[in-house]
Amino acid sequence: MPDALKFDRIRKELPGVCATLGLVGVLTIALFSMVWELGLEHGSVVYLLPVVIAATRWGIVSAIVAAVCGVLASAFFFYPPLYSFRITNPQEVVNLILFIFVAVVVSQLATRLKRQLEMARQREIDLRDLYAFSRRLAVAFDVSDIHAAIEDHLATIMQRKVVLFASAHDASGSSGRRAGVTVPEAVLTQVVEVASSRRDANSGVTVTAESGDVWLIRAVSPKSSEFGVIAIDLGRESQESSDELRIRVDAVLADATATLERLGVAHAISEARMRAQTDQLREALIGSVSHELRTPLASILGAATVLSAAPALANEKKLRALVHDVRDEAERLNNDIQNLLDASRISSDGLKPHIEWADPADIVHSAIERCRNRMSDRRIVLNLPVDLPLIHIDPVLVEQALVQLFDNAVKYSHAGSQIAVTARARDGRMILSVRDEGAGLTAAEQLKIWDRFARGERHAATTSGSGLGLWIANAFIAANGGKINAISEGPGKGTAMAIELPVTQAAVTQLEGDTDE
Repeated sequence: MPDALKFDRIRKELPGVCATLGLVGVLTIALFSMVWELGLEHGSVVYLLPVVIAATRWGIVSAIVAAVCGVLASAFFFYPPLYSFRITNPQEVVNLILFIFVAVVVSQLATRLKRQLEMARQREIDLRDLYAFSRRLAVAFDVSDIHAAIEDHLATIMQRKVVLFASAHDASGSSGRRAGVTVPEAVLTQVVEVASSRRDANSGVTVTAESGDVWLIRAVSPKSSEFGVIAIDLGRESQESSDELRIRVDAVLADATATLERLGVAHAISEARMRAQTDQLREALIGSVSHELRTPLASILGAATVLSAAPALANEKKLRALVHDVRDEAERLNNDIQNLLDASRISSDGLKPHIEWADPADIVHSAIERCRNRMSDRRIVLNLPVDLPLIHIDPVLVEQALVQLFDNAVKYSHAGSQIAVTARARDGRMILSVRDEGAGLTAAEQLKIWDRFARGERHAATTSGSGLGLWIANAFIAANGGKINAISEGPGKGTAMAIELPVTQAAVTQLEGDTDE
């Protein structure tokens, strides 16, 4: 083992020593010609140049070789008697001794300066990596994002293929390929063992795959299981190299663990897991309750609709008003349940619009028909040109967004007021506008109305609602590549809600051309 290390050290230093000998030889030839041509007596001080160059490029060993070779060359070529290593003048002996001392000191200083420069450069790289790592953690949304950031950070530091597994279940359910790295089955088995605490997670376990690569499996942190277990591909290294790599891995993981603990990542992972579980429970509860309520509510709504049209109640004003109240409240409850289902859909699975060509006028008429009972005491004014272009959207989502806008217009306007619905195509955009003559908006309300559960303080006590309607409408329109703008001149001056959707005119022209054929 010691002989192998010595041989490896000599092998690493040999290129620098050979380059140093060549540099001293070239300088000696140049000095020798200058002595003959220009009459210089000797130039041993010039041999400090290869000492400095060797120290800064190849290290202290090459620098000492340059110093010794410089002294020997000076004694042989430039000090009398020439072409002999014997020196007769004591003053010149002192000069050579001083030269050796200065050369060694200079080589030490140059080597130290080089080492400090490399350390400063490495520190700069580490700080840059740590800053990038901290920035990724700051924008991480869930546990998987945090683990991905840890995995990439460790891979960057170690310059090896690194795969992180959050738990034994994560490893057992893995398909064998993670983050672009193929993990052998034997490695996955050991990861499960370590993550299940059936193997020593601190010192780590080495596994040799069928390909011959050596993998190291160990816990990221011996103190916290939240950071998971990593598998590092050490490659086809010798036993000595693997031992050196394991020492380096231990040092890197110690620094990384300290950084993770300092940044509070374990707490962040725990909170993210708790938040994810809470969100899942909330969405499941909302979905379950909403669906359970829909069945009896449909019966109530159907019965109220039949009773409101029954001839027996034609002359019973009190009973007829009571039936209408039941129907109206059932419809309001049905809309609230639909809002909860839509909010659950937006929060959990995200929106996946089913895009198709649709006529804006058909969408507007369909939305008005759905809200006809609620808007029966409002004057509806339509301005829908006959030459509106088709739009490439999900008509169901856009119709639901319009229903939310109509419901909002009715809720915040008085009976007998006007609701104007207009549509126009301009600058590659389709604009559907709903304008009411209701309560209007303040400047502060215009900024907050698109937030989830946002309610205006002016109407919170007098107007019922969950604060989800405009948030849902905005999400549905955004899923179709559009946006909603709210325009109001102030409180009591009404509000205009304008939906902007993209119009692909070239596609419309092509579609019309295909239809004509």
